Amino acid sequence: MTSTDTRTNATTVAEIYTAFGRGDVPAILDTLADDVAWEQWADHTAQRAGVAHLQPRRGPAQVAEFFTVIGAWVPREFAVLDVIGTGRQVVAEIRAEFDLPGGGRLADEELHLWTFDDRGRVSRFRHYCDTAKHIAVAAP
Repeated sequence: MTSTDTRTNATTVAEIYTAFGRGDVPAILDTLADDVAWEQWADHTAQRAGVAHLQPRRGPAQVAEFFTVIGAWVPREFAVLDVIGTGRQVVAEIRAEFDLPGGGRLADEELHLWTFDDRGRVSRFRHYCDTAKHIAVAAP
């Protein structure tokens, strides 16, 4: 992003959620850096528990797998309450509720941290969520 570019990273994040709402995964993937780190943590309880949608992924092709997993969920609510920040990192406050395959339901309030590279591409994404809820609904 150049200094004359009026687009902000917060605008990109808002557009990502708009694309998510219409099911436009290719538009989301187009915002990602080639080496995007998706859910990369040194140690994460839900990852150790095998929660499929919170597994670490690298690059747009692997991130597409995330959208395949959650594509089977039926949204009851997905609200972007706020998008905060215009610099290298942008945070979105989310309230979401989904019906899951097999009859489960996941309702959570989350923060999503989006990190951008110097070209204005998403270089990292992390969910900050109630991992106990995610583990419970992922259990067989």
